Amino acid sequence: MTDELAQKWNARYQDADPAASRPCEVLKTFAYLLPPAGRALDLACGLGGNARLLAARGLETYAWDRSPVAIDRLQAHAAAQDLPMRARVRDVEAEPPEPDAFDVIVVAYFLERDLAPALELALRPGGLLFYQTWTRESVDDRGPGNPLFRLAPNELLQLFPRLRVVSYREEGLFGDSAQGLRNEAWLIAARL
Repeated sequence: MTDELAQKWNARYQDADPAASRPCEVLKTFAYLLPPAGRALDLACGLGGNARLLAARGLETYAWDRSPVAIDRLQAHAAAQDLPMRARVRDVEAEPPEPDAFDVIVVAYFLERDLAPALELALRPGGLLFYQTWTRESVDDRGPGNPLFRLAPNELLQLFPRLRVVSYREEGLFGDSAQGLRNEAWLIAARL
């Protein structure tokens, strides 16, 4: 990570409260699909809202992020809450997850297209990918300004062609834009 980018993310997490970090909506909404046991990864975890939900559900949980500040804060919070979690600083672009390593992978608001094949392979057979991130079709200015960090229509489906779609949601600009899921796409997909 560049020094400028590292400083940006470390500054963002320095004064943030890990307890205020919430799991992404796709994971909260579909938590009933989670297995009763297994290994889970919160990739680009930030302060670990997803990781905390996964650990609280009894999954052996790993949380990876490039920001040492985020990981330090998450580890302290998890220890104080007695949540079993392995949080570590890891640049997933340089060191993606190993094949057949996880039963659940959650990615929220992180988009590195070249990582998609490694994520497919990192799932064990029957494993689930929960993915939520920004789309280019947006109704307001939430999310990144750079279109490279936003999905084209249906792109999230195309990034994981070897996985079976369990649930997908991307409402774009259709209908009443004051309602529904806007600016984002959600995917839950399984490795068969």
